[in-house]
Amino acid sequence: MRSDRGTEASWSLKVAAAAGLLFLHLPILLIFVYAFTTEEKSFQWPPPGFTTQWFAIAWNRPDIWQALSLSVQVAAIATAIALVLGTLCAAAVSQTKFFGREAISLLVILPIALPGIITGIALRSAFSLVDIPFSVWTIVLGHATFCVVVVYNNAVARFRRTSGSLIEASMDLGADGFQTFRHIILPNIGTALLAGGMLAFALSFDEVIVTTFTGGQQQTLPIWMLEELIRPRQRPVTNVVAMVVVLVTFLPILAAFYLTREGDQIAGGGK
Repeated sequence: MRSDRGTEASWSLKVAAAAGLLFLHLPILLIFVYAFTTEEKSFQWPPPGFTTQWFAIAWNRPDIWQALSLSVQVAAIATAIALVLGTLCAAAVSQTKFFGREAISLLVILPIALPGIITGIALRSAFSLVDIPFSVWTIVLGHATFCVVVVYNNAVARFRRTSGSLIEASMDLGADGFQTFRHIILPNIGTALLAGGMLAFALSFDEVIVTTFTGGQQQTLPIWMLEELIRPRQRPVTNVVAMVVVLVTFLPILAAFYLTREGDQIAGGGK
């Protein structure tokens, strides 16, 4: 009897999980379908036909390439800044003890906990107050505020699982700070930094709200998509670009998942 009830509960959970996944991902699947539709001005279901012509049209649109190039540049620079600042902050918080350490940790995490519109308004007000013109660099600074949090969270978790005795032993054996970082610290936190960098890049690449407040006349790919939805020219082209954004965002997240799922298997992790 208990076995039958357990089997029923297991199947109920599986059905509920499948329904939840379908609810979450069905709209994304519709984007993929409408990227191949022959209908240009409306969304019909089922689509009247399928074609790949929109991929060629999107490939030859210079405005798409400009927006894509800007998104990649912003995401790459913001990720580089986040890797440096997030790693240094994680090292300070996890490897030393000082008054207010937990408060600093909370302040580092706060930008990603706040609604994006709050962060965007705050950044726009700050840039206007000091007369900083809106440009690519204001977008980079805006994205770096939340990218730092992603890198910090990954790095601080790995730092706390790395045995401090390894660093002490390295110093006792005559290694200087750079040698200790290169041969001891970096191998232990390398995958965490790589995963954090990938997640930061993915978040920056598809950010809309903060970019809206800090971009001025600059147009990243998500902003281009938003304007195309408001004033559509060729709806299927927008879906083609959206499909590319989904794939570009999904791959780093998937790679980061595989890099961090074995995070316990690091030197000194069990000591």
